[in-house]
Amino acid sequence: MRKATIDIPLAIVIFCLIIFGIIMISSVSVYESYQMTNNMVSQGLRDEASNSFYLWRHFWRALISIPIWIFAIYFPLKFWKKAALPFFVITILMLFALFLPGIGANYGTSTSWIDLPFLPSVQPAEMAKLGLIFYLAVWMEKRQELVRSFQYGFIPFTILLSIVVILLAMQPDFGSVLVIAVIAASMFFAAGGSPLHILAGGLLAAAMAYPIIMSKDYIRNRFLTFLNPELDPLNIGFQIKQALIAIGSGGVFGVGFGKSIQKFGYLPEVQGDTIFAAAAEELGFIRISFLVIAYLVIAYRGYKIAGNAQDRFSMLIATGITSWFAFQAIINMGVNLAILPLTGLTLPFVSYGGSSLMVNVLAAGILLNISRYAEVGTNFADRRRIRRAYHPQPRRRVSH
Repeated sequence: MRKATIDIPLAIVIFCLIIFGIIMISSVSVYESYQMTNNMVSQGLRDEASNSFYLWRHFWRALISIPIWIFAIYFPLKFWKKAALPFFVITILMLFALFLPGIGANYGTSTSWIDLPFLPSVQPAEMAKLGLIFYLAVWMEKRQELVRSFQYGFIPFTILLSIVVILLAMQPDFGSVLVIAVIAASMFFAAGGSPLHILAGGLLAAAMAYPIIMSKDYIRNRFLTFLNPELDPLNIGFQIKQALIAIGSGGVFGVGFGKSIQKFGYLPEVQGDTIFAAAAEELGFIRISFLVIAYLVIAYRGYKIAGNAQDRFSMLIATGITSWFAFQAIINMGVNLAILPLTGLTLPFVSYGGSSLMVNVLAAGILLNISRYAEVGTNFADRRRIRRAYHPQPRRRVSH
């Protein structure tokens, strides 16, 4: 039996996360907003400083994302199938453009933004995640009988993935590299790829990444602070230390909404990378647990949609998008809890960031679109076995 409506629980959870992000940014970004706008006043760019600079920018982006969400829910899925290759090529060109003088903009230790005059800044890594999902879904659908082959399945898959990974690593943006790798591996496995190939590829990638990690001081420092969070708490271990202080200060019930101490210059990127730690400080363990549950619901509903998808393309798209949201959330929260190395990834739907929010909402809309056509009561694998039983492949005639 085919559904006629979107997955309501999933839609509600995503909408609540967006609202939660707006509410938390209104609280945790006041200090950073004042610092930013005060600098703008000193440069003659504003008349007065404001505590709500990041709030209003995020609010308007969230408002703009609503029609994007509705568009993605009801726009025909076959369009994304036809546009997969052009979309993927455009994202690759945007990643290349980061290294062109006057186009790529530095932020912290990486060149991750395209910043052109009179246009909003864009982070191509966010679009690359969705572009890779589209293209891999088309590619794996066409090669469904070859995916398990090492020569014709895994090797071409690795080459394709390496194009995106290398461009991201050159920025460098190893957080996005990790998410991209998880997305691709989950789709490859769902398409029927060998787990041994995935394991071997992961071990080889880790071995190749080791010399890069050791050659870059700031990357090596991130791993050192991950292994020892108490290491150099005033320098390389500052962010991890302050995040743990924030989470620990929240206790069971939190210090109260708007009463965070760590947001006043102690938590770097408090409206972005470390918003989970600031929220945990204000809300406490019990209430922040609902945030964790929300991402678990997204993972459960998303993979259920993938299992009930009407075709292989939709199943792979749903798997990739769900893996993206689930694992990026795990990585962001893991970093704040010091159980994973620093990556600089946002918390999906919650953190400040225009490119991140809008691309996440677009992807969420596509996932909900797939849920409209889900076959309730049986999963994709069962239907494929039924089709094979009733429509066996004709045997090839052997010539003598």
